[in-house]
Amino acid sequence: MALLKRINPSSKINNDTGFGTNASDYGGRFINRDGSFNLRKEGMPFWERFSIYHRMLNLPRWKFITLIICFFLVINVAYTIIYLLIGTDGFTGMLAKTNWQKVKEVYFFSTETFTTVGYGRVNPVGDGVNFVASIEAMSGFLSFAVATGLLYGRFSKPRSYLVFSDFALIAPYQDKTALMFRFASYKDNHILTNVEIKVNVGLQVEENEKHVYKFFDLHLERSRVDSLPMNWTVVHPIDEDSPFAGFTEEDMKLSDVELYVLVRGFDDVYSTVVLQRTSYTYEEIKFNKKFRPMYRESDDGKTTILELHKLNEHVDIK
Repeated sequence: MALLKRINPSSKINNDTGFGTNASDYGGRFINRDGSFNLRKEGMPFWERFSIYHRMLNLPRWKFITLIICFFLVINVAYTIIYLLIGTDGFTGMLAKTNWQKVKEVYFFSTETFTTVGYGRVNPVGDGVNFVASIEAMSGFLSFAVATGLLYGRFSKPRSYLVFSDFALIAPYQDKTALMFRFASYKDNHILTNVEIKVNVGLQVEENEKHVYKFFDLHLERSRVDSLPMNWTVVHPIDEDSPFAGFTEEDMKLSDVELYVLVRGFDDVYSTVVLQRTSYTYEEIKFNKKFRPMYRESDDGKTTILELHKLNEHVDIK
C-alpha cells in the first residue's frame, strides 16, 4: 500500500480510459509515441484480423511507394514467365535474336498489356498468349483502379499534422511546479480551430497485495484554445489536487507513470474533426528543466517566426 498512500486522495480518478487495471497483464507502454496502441491481437486467424485497405492507408509514404513499384515489377515478371512457358512463337513482331533479348521483349510486352498502353509492334497471335494477355489486361485496369482509390484515400484522409515534444518537463510554474509538454501544427496554411486536449495519467500502485493501475484526469492550466497557429505548451500545475503532489523522480519510476494525451480539433481544410494521440512514460519526463521559447519576431518586425526546430530545446533550472 506504500505507493497508494502517496497518491493524492483528492485526485480525480478516471475509470473510462479503456485500459485494464491488472499491472501484471500489461507489457510496456499503453500508447506508442506515434499515437498507435501498443497492442497485438491474437486468437483469431490473421486474415480475419488484417485489413489490407487500412494497412495501405496508414503505411509510411516510402513504404507505400515501394510496395506499389514492387507489385508492378513482380506481377509483370510473373506474366513474363507464363508467356515464356507458353512459347515466344505465339508472338509476332519480335526482333530479338538471343534468349535474353526475347525475355526483355516479352517483359516489356507484359508491361504494355498490363497498363493497356499497347504500343503495337509485338502482338499475340497464339490462342494461349492471347488468353493470358486478356487476363493480364483485366488484372491491369483492376489493379490501377485499386491503386487510384488508395492514392485518393491517402491524400484525402484527414490528418492533424501535429508534432509533440520528445519530453515532458517538470518546471517551475508561478509559485509551485508543473508538468509541461508542448506541440505545434507544422504544416503551412493548416491551422486547427476549437482545439481541445485531454491528459490522463496511469499509475501503478499496490492494492490488496496486487499491483494495479489507477488512472487519473490531469487538471490543465488550459484545456482548449480557439485556434492553433503557433505552439501550445500544455501545463498541469502540481498542486493539492494533482496525483503528482509530493512525487519525486524515483516515485515516477516506481509508479510506472505514463501520460496519455488526446488532442482534438476542427480542420477547415477537410471540414471535419481530427485527433491525435501520444504518450509520455516516466523515462520521458525530465525534472528541473524548462522549455526555451520557440518563436521570434522577423527581422523587419512585421512577422512572427515559429521555429519548429526548437520544439525540444530546454535548459536546466539552476
